[in-house]
Amino acid sequence: MKRLKAYFWPVVGLAAILFSVRALVHELRGLSLDEFVASFQAISFTSWLLAIGSTLLAYAALAAYDKLALDHLGHRISLWFITLCSFTTYALSHNLGASVFSGAVVRYRAYRSKGLTPAEVGILVAFCSFTFTLGTLMLSAIVLLVKPDIIERFAEFLPIEMSLTTGALILALIGLYILGSLVGLRPLRLRWFQLHYPRPPIVLRQLIIAPVELLGAAGIIYFALPDAGNPGYIVILGIFLASFSAALLSHAPGGLGVLELVFIAALPEMDPADVLAALAIFRLLYLLIPFVMALVVILVFEHSRFLEQRGVRGP
Repeated sequence: MKRLKAYFWPVVGLAAILFSVRALVHELRGLSLDEFVASFQAISFTSWLLAIGSTLLAYAALAAYDKLALDHLGHRISLWFITLCSFTTYALSHNLGASVFSGAVVRYRAYRSKGLTPAEVGILVAFCSFTFTLGTLMLSAIVLLVKPDIIERFAEFLPIEMSLTTGALILALIGLYILGSLVGLRPLRLRWFQLHYPRPPIVLRQLIIAPVELLGAAGIIYFALPDAGNPGYIVILGIFLASFSAALLSHAPGGLGVLELVFIAALPEMDPADVLAALAIFRLLYLLIPFVMALVVILVFEHSRFLEQRGVRGP
């Protein structure tokens, strides 16, 4: 049973990649490598700078996820340590797939060294995941209300009224979550720990930080796309929310194939080569470069931990 659990998510991720790549090949039939290279080279220096700025904004907000969770738990840890831990966690989990589990391993090693209990690390991981979900739902609701016709990009048979209803329902649920904080619901007491409802200041920061991260990540793709046929930032944001959520649910490493498939299918008015070039920049700035940097951080951290343990044990 343990062996089956160990292979389950990798198999799911591989299946998602194979399915997405097969569908993507069908979508890109007729597209040449020269067209992709030409689109990539056509991206201006200003667009590169704006995309880099969006990347920095997104990762700064991701660091705030961990800071917010630690404030909720009542722990004070240096902002530098939190930033490195958060950056490493998300850089690895975004690329490896099964983000909750791969991120939990990194956070467990890092925050246990700062005195957090296993239960507190579990709450921290769950809190960060919930914050991301909250931000995704809130921005999705706003997009559905502002651009209700966006639903036709994913399913033409669905009525536009469904966008308005879904958006209003999501905001109502978020309102209930806020209300629970305002009235001060009692903590949930379990056998090993207590789960406290976030205080209003924490909830307010959740509603700010999570959207900022997603706005920054979507901005990378938006700024890398050309003006010709570009439907605007709100539409790109909506497609990004759908594609990134699908990539996370698929557990495909880096959302390989999933992001590309959803974006190209949802942007029929744009040249597929331009869309692929923008997504290549997204992968480079948001996934690959942070992944390499995260590996370096882990090596340095583990080396320092090894030296500390060796010093405690003595020669």
